[in-house]
Amino acid sequence: MNEDLLSFIWRFQYFEKKGLQTDQNRPLSIIRPGHRNHNAGPDFPDARLMIDGVLWVGCVEIHVRSSDWFVHEHQHNGAYDGVILHVVWENDVPATRRDGTTVPTLVLNGLVTTSVIERYRLLQDEKETVPCHSQFAAVSQIQKYAMLDRVLLERLERKALEIQHLLDTNQQDWEQTAYQWLGRHFGHKLNDAPFLRLTTIVPWKVIRKHADRLIQVEALLFGCAGLISEDSEDVYIRQLQQEFRFLSAKYKLHDRIMQPHEWKYARLRPAGFPTVRMAQFARLLCNTGGFLNRVVVSEHFNEVRDLFRISQSTYWREHFIAGRKARKPVPALGQEAADLLIVNAAVPLLVACSRQRQQPELLDKAIYWLSEISAEDNRITREWASLGMRVKTAADSQALIEWFNNYCTPRRCLECTVGGALIRGT
Repeated sequence: MNEDLLSFIWRFQYFEKKGLQTDQNRPLSIIRPGHRNHNAGPDFPDARLMIDGVLWVGCVEIHVRSSDWFVHEHQHNGAYDGVILHVVWENDVPATRRDGTTVPTLVLNGLVTTSVIERYRLLQDEKETVPCHSQFAAVSQIQKYAMLDRVLLERLERKALEIQHLLDTNQQDWEQTAYQWLGRHFGHKLNDAPFLRLTTIVPWKVIRKHADRLIQVEALLFGCAGLISEDSEDVYIRQLQQEFRFLSAKYKLHDRIMQPHEWKYARLRPAGFPTVRMAQFARLLCNTGGFLNRVVVSEHFNEVRDLFRISQSTYWREHFIAGRKARKPVPALGQEAADLLIVNAAVPLLVACSRQRQQPELLDKAIYWLSEISAEDNRITREWASLGMRVKTAADSQALIEWFNNYCTPRRCLECTVGGALIRGT
């Protein structure tokens, strides 16, 4: 038994309620179990109980052992003075409030049907990556798609909170935040951290002053990234050196230059090298001016897609690495890469704006954009497709990735609509 399962059992009342008594043999009737609290404080506020014929309104606290009350030091916390019932699996010591009064206790051991526990353990012990793999077909489509909608919103909210944290760090500067968030996602997973660091070293206010000259934006980015070779005879690199010497002195960037080893190339196709991505990022910054405003005001999805379908400067259409000419032309940022940037950068920014500015229409726009983009094809989405789930749009794939990573992998079956239905036996 664990506390999560015990909370689940209490929440859905999966135990024998006839003739209930507290540990002091006082008759107990449950009028309302309360609602699950995921924040600090008692587990189930707003419960209503009849104990020995008297109506009690307050909180219910859940523990596997009653002594956990003291392990968590609830006896010293005023937030727990309003607990009217202590629900436990094992009652080894009476719980007391700050004033020394004893909290009535209900012991569920012996009252819970073994089938609920067995169904829970079956999911927890499952070897498949999706715990309910063998039982998934038994759950109704309504419950599956209710979960799909829920996890999509959870994913968007989680990313919006990441942006909010970045915004707080930037003292509510939305343009700097959008610039950093966009830069981070130009690095994809392998180079997201160095790209984020680079956009911190070279702030948006500096980039904006030079956005009318691509060579200067490239010099700022490549120079601070530590990717300009000092001994190169390449004409373009020498031009970057010249521009960067002037700009780094002007903005006092000399002591903030990154090291070349911070950038990762392993397991990347040449078109995904950080050098190419940086050149494309520079072009986008010059093309868009205020990136966030362009995203927010765009009326049509294709406007945003065209915004991201950019070609880097001439030099980087012929080079993957500075000073080493490519055998064939370096591709521009294609539709698939552009769509990934919309999914991972533009959509979360819209959601964060919607959340902070109280503009629900921006959330609607973000979800609409996801519905216009094809689903990602990876091992997670293929697994869900094998279970019969719809995987057509980016909204589907984003939701399914969140479901898999945040519920299936950590075995949070009790909090999943599908897992909960299977444990309940419905």
